[in-house]
Amino acid sequence: MRLRCAVLDDFQRVARESADWSPLAEAVEVVSYDRHLDDEDALAEALADVDIVVTLRERVAFPGSLIARLPRLRLIVASGMRNGVIDYAAAEAHGVTVCGTDSAVTPAAELTWALLLGLARGIVEESTALRTGGPWQQTVGADLHGRRLGLLGLGRIGAQVARVGLAFGMRVSAWSANLTRERADEIGVGLAASKEELLSTADFVSVHLVLGDRTRGLLGPAELALLKPTAYLVNTSRAAIVDQEALLAAVREGRIAGAGVDVFDIEPLPADHPMRTAPRLLATPHLGYVSRSNYATYYGQAVEAIQAYLAGSPVRRLP
Repeated sequence: MRLRCAVLDDFQRVARESADWSPLAEAVEVVSYDRHLDDEDALAEALADVDIVVTLRERVAFPGSLIARLPRLRLIVASGMRNGVIDYAAAEAHGVTVCGTDSAVTPAAELTWALLLGLARGIVEESTALRTGGPWQQTVGADLHGRRLGLLGLGRIGAQVARVGLAFGMRVSAWSANLTRERADEIGVGLAASKEELLSTADFVSVHLVLGDRTRGLLGPAELALLKPTAYLVNTSRAAIVDQEALLAAVREGRIAGAGVDVFDIEPLPADHPMRTAPRLLATPHLGYVSRSNYATYYGQAVEAIQAYLAGSPVRRLP
């Protein structure tokens, strides 16, 4: 009898064509889900006869309560090497192995610039007007050259974003709780003396921090109030780093020029969520990791992880 593998959140229905799954054909039956299962009861029912789960990023949580309801589950393969929504202790207690995959940082950095440029030059408004017979030129673009780009976080993604900003001729500075002068000098950017200094002086602010106890709610009403009324905020990291209600208030009231977001407090975003209709907001459905090369890595290494597990030698184990 073949094992059963569920591939979750295959929204574009490309998981099977993004990698060669044929090495598993004799031992594993692969079934993909193109709709999100956002309820524990729905997950428990859908995965009741599943031995292996391939889960995309941190979209689906696996708390101990769910793992306990999946007696056949033996392997979870999560894309990326960091996942904060899997209860690893519960997985170990129930004999479930958890493995990860590599993940490129370039897609997220590139999307950051897509959002930033889209905001700065009014791309969506102008394109929509052109296609629907609207006014010819209705926005005045914000310049990048000579303006200050403030980065919250200078890790792998933040560094790539910084280098592009420098190429545009921007003045780039960065801040995080642990950022050192040596790291800033290595990338060639300024080190902001404080979070407050960075927020109050930047023309564009981009978030590139890991979500944790110190960064959750890092940008609340008081911090957003420091931004210039002409400033733009971009968040392709995690929604919880920015107070969502405070951000909505800032764009609704025109206290900042605009915001670009790729991450949300609830994903997929409900149809009536205010983020869908807020003014001065350029929003994308968490596309930061969604690229052909990343999917080839995720699913290709998922196949490798399943093969290795079946051979008794799991690879890239988490945490």
